Amino acid sequence: MTEARSKLIEAVAKKLDVAPLTEEEVDSVLTLAGDAAHGTGDRTAAPLCCFLAGMAAGADRMEALERVRVNVKEATS
Repeated sequence: MTEARSKLIEAVAKKLDVAPLTEEEVDSVLTLAGDAAHGTGDRTAAPLCCFLAGMAAGADRMEALERVRVNVKEATS
């Protein structure tokens, strides 16, 4: 994982009080994103499918999305 990506994942995970992604999870998410984008020819399918994968883990959809969005913005500002 690149240093910037690793720092972002760790910072957001800490703010959300969840475990950071493992290397295996990162690889799996990126493979999912690649399959979704390349399989449809629409790169916007990638983040949407990854979000659905996260929702399958269980959470309030809008709350989770907003929490992650806010924490990503804070971590990248």
